[in-house]
Amino acid sequence: MNNSRITELFRRVHAPVVTGRTGIYAGRDLMMLPDGEIRHYGAHFCRDGMGRNTALPVVRRSFDYGISWIEEPVTGRTPGASVRSPYSGDYLTLRRKMKQPENWHEFWAHGLFPLPGDVPEGVYVFRSTHPDSGWEMEQISADPIHIQRQPLPLRNRRRWLLGSEQWIGKTLHPVVLLSDDDGRSWRKIVLPPPPVHTVAWPHKGPRWLQCGCEPVIAEYPNGRLHMLLRTSTDRHWQCFSDDGGETWSAQEPSPFYAVATMPNLLTLSDGRLLAIWNNTTPLPELDHDLQPELDEDARNGVWEDVFTNRDALHAAISEDLGKSWIGFRELLLNPVRNNNDFRTIGGSWALKDKSIHQNQALELPENKVLVALGQHPCCEALLLFDLDFLYETERREDFRSGLTNWSVHQYLRSLSGGFRYAGHCAWNRRPGASLVPAPDGSPREMLQIARHPDPRLLYEKEGAVWNFPASRRGRLNLRLILMPGSSGMRITLTDRWFNPVDPVVHELSPFALELDSAGRLECIPLVTPGVESEVEISYDQDAGILRFRSGERAGEVPLRHPVEGAISYLHLQSLAEGSDPFGVLIAAVELHHETKP
Repeated sequence: MNNSRITELFRRVHAPVVTGRTGIYAGRDLMMLPDGEIRHYGAHFCRDGMGRNTALPVVRRSFDYGISWIEEPVTGRTPGASVRSPYSGDYLTLRRKMKQPENWHEFWAHGLFPLPGDVPEGVYVFRSTHPDSGWEMEQISADPIHIQRQPLPLRNRRRWLLGSEQWIGKTLHPVVLLSDDDGRSWRKIVLPPPPVHTVAWPHKGPRWLQCGCEPVIAEYPNGRLHMLLRTSTDRHWQCFSDDGGETWSAQEPSPFYAVATMPNLLTLSDGRLLAIWNNTTPLPELDHDLQPELDEDARNGVWEDVFTNRDALHAAISEDLGKSWIGFRELLLNPVRNNNDFRTIGGSWALKDKSIHQNQALELPENKVLVALGQHPCCEALLLFDLDFLYETERREDFRSGLTNWSVHQYLRSLSGGFRYAGHCAWNRRPGASLVPAPDGSPREMLQIARHPDPRLLYEKEGAVWNFPASRRGRLNLRLILMPGSSGMRITLTDRWFNPVDPVVHELSPFALELDSAGRLECIPLVTPGVESEVEISYDQDAGILRFRSGERAGEVPLRHPVEGAISYLHLQSLAEGSDPFGVLIAAVELHHETKP
């Protein structure tokens, strides 16, 4: 890599920072050239003179490792982003020609798009000795294989791999494409799909019944391959190969919670493994029979009715070949997550899904990583962070920066489903928990957790969600005021992002405490209403106990719900069964890891 491209601003990057935008669904359009230039191919969306949707191809280029970007129109015949072969030096990529020409993102070949009508459907390999010219294309398969990744050249053998998917009959299967001649010919290995979601508590209807799509593959330094699969269950599923992708182990749940979102794995140059995914759980499914606007597909799980888990993107790192993971940190919260026009913001005619789940990552010099993410112009991003961010052991919040680091939205009752009207698989929203002036008149604001009745809301109890570095043993300090007349608040410590208004988060989390209207925490008098108090909470997942205290008063509770992962979230929610305009005020929060003596 070219060290002359490293600037002082680049060196100072630590916590995630957004430096640009992608202009397209993230997942496969980011690349880096041998001299360090970074490119992201994308589009400007507009309407032509006939009122039809169209996309003008552009490329965003960075010459300082992602700190700044310039945008240029795409000229010439290029398939966009590609991967340079470590074997020959050629540039390679695979694309699929689809039946539906309007699905331009399925076959993004820029100067080659739209292809002549006589080009057969199927998968094509594009090859050139230079990323800007000389591209040749050749069909490698007539099968309808869905391509959403760039191919991966292996380090331990001369082979290319690409995780993909294909409908075979009525079942979606994970597919692995392999090439042993530097990408000139490819063969296909079809894997069985993992299980789909089944309707059981707390759900009253089916999820989108996906069964192993968008597979991503990473290679360990010892040559072992690790595949993650997008599913409709509560987790990504995983499997492994020890023979270069020829055969794969039985699929099993991975350590990563996620529902119908894109996983990502990246092997770093020092052998560590980086995971990027949505460590999130959606709201419980409603009874679809009570949603008359849904078509049969959405009603029966062939399609989704609403996405409620695509607003937080996370990262973790492994130093032991995936046996354990460090971090579980939020890289980004959806910048429009609290908008009351969430369904239609940015224009509903193009890229309707306002999600930050699709992503792609590049390793950069000096311990930095660049991530392309997002599916809509209002929330897509090019984001830089330092891997040391994932190793932090403490976090503090006093709201001087507002609610940048918090999820507080509520859902308005809205039409569900997509395609037939504005608002693709989304409900409108509004901010719930809000910052209010401190009642003592000091120049500060506090976060109010309350309940303001509104018949438009799906759930009225306000909540707030805050991420911190994952730990199985830690200490959390809360400074709060239980306002006189308040109905109290539930304090939940959990291992993943739940919606602020989730009605069952406490049932699925390791520890939960209730602070009642009299200031009793789990029936122990702890705080005086109207008085600012500090509550210290110490938890130990392995010992199965949580202790709390304020002053001389203390108590403890046992583990409520065991989970495999470490605690990384504070979830606060009103306990009010009716109106509670007073609520509980949060002045500050502080988290520290604790180590075993």
